Amino acid sequence: MERLSDQALQTFIDLRRDIHRHPELAFQERRTAALVAAQLGAWGYAVTTGLGGTGVVGQLKRGTSTRAIGLRADMDALPIAEATGAAWASCEHGVMHACGQAAAAR
Repeated sequence: MERLSDQALQTFIDLRRDIHRHPELAFQERRTAALVAAQLGAWGYAVTTGLGGTGVVGQLKRGTSTRAIGLRADMDALPIAEATGAAWASCEHGVMHACGQAAAAR
């Protein structure tokens, strides 16, 4: 299995921490959606935005096959005050990404 370069790994860590610092509640994820769309575009994906309001779809095609793999991710945060003390803790009072990734991304 191929490993990510240190630079690619740091890009993913920085992106995840940025999203964690700036959580947005459901159907309000405008900043997050713009960030995800911009990054997918930079990686060469065809990007569609505005699905369901703030949804983002990235499509990467290689070759002529019609086969596909779908991945789904939630971008919304919860109305919970964060008390983790992490350097990337939420900057938004009373809103945080509380789905367990904080400890995993250190």
